[in-house]
Amino acid sequence: MPNRMETTEFALIAALARSFETASARRVARVGIGDDAAVLSVPRGALVWTVDASVEAVHFDRRWLSLEAVGRRAFHAAVSDVAAMGARPLAALSALVVPSSLRERDVLALARGQARAAAELACPIVGGNVARGGELSITTTVVGTATRPLTRRGARPGDELWLLGDVGLAGAGFRWLSSRKRPRRPSPELKRAVDAAVRAWSEPRALVREGRSLVGRARALIDVSDGLAGDAGHLAEAGAIRVVLEEGALRRALRRETVLVAAALGADALDVALRGGEDYCLVAAGPAAKRPRGARRIGRVERGRGVFLATQDGEIAPVSGSFDHFRGPRRRGG
Repeated sequence: MPNRMETTEFALIAALARSFETASARRVARVGIGDDAAVLSVPRGALVWTVDASVEAVHFDRRWLSLEAVGRRAFHAAVSDVAAMGARPLAALSALVVPSSLRERDVLALARGQARAAAELACPIVGGNVARGGELSITTTVVGTATRPLTRRGARPGDELWLLGDVGLAGAGFRWLSSRKRPRRPSPELKRAVDAAVRAWSEPRALVREGRSLVGRARALIDVSDGLAGDAGHLAEAGAIRVVLEEGALRRALRRETVLVAAALGADALDVALRGGEDYCLVAAGPAAKRPRGARRIGRVERGRGVFLATQDGEIAPVSGSFDHFRGPRRRGG
């Protein structure tokens, strides 16, 4: 069995083009894969652009993920930034850096994951690049459209803080995979909780529909990729306001699976939610009267600066902590 790539660059590009060729790609792209650049048919409204990199040993570990899963989750992570603007994804570009140890079938498995995500999100891949390199990386550029893009800036004192999606569950899944303190014989209930947590980490979902439901309701919006405490801090900094997370409301918003997995690892589920990351849930600020169905209130916006936690004992204390690529407290799992 060969242990390195045995195909040419152009043959690999042709194989990738076949993987990404869909009817939706043909509708969106006047010129698609195979030319120097893609040409898109753009509807009216603002264009929303983002780019996101997923690098092996920084963002993912192949001990815990198949290459197809790596491709899918990298794509959802990129589109989540578009969802966090209340936008609809239109099309994507994918740039791959492939180490010599990967075979063609490995790259095509990665592409299957990307193609699966592109179909799930109605966001065709219309171009990209392939290069040889020392480590596997996927850089995804997404363009979306929005009539009224939401940003991190705009929260006002008196607004509520809303959660859409699950916070802490993916973080619990990553902690389980990376922990050496896992119970040897978990109960059936814990096994089900672990499965849900690991699935939340390995198979994230960009909340595009939920993000669009916030247009005209929320004043500020962000997705949670680096931990609730840190990403709430971005809202606070951008809006020059103080975000107060309410412990009781936040604990009520946590999935039971998050609580069970955290407890089995000797951790507090609240800490996992605050510092876990990679949930790709949405956190928004807006007036109480405009809170959409399905959004859960987890805090409030006040005058001041920073992020604080209002405990169930009545104390208010500053909170911090999130993943930082250059000073991160831990290596990310994905």
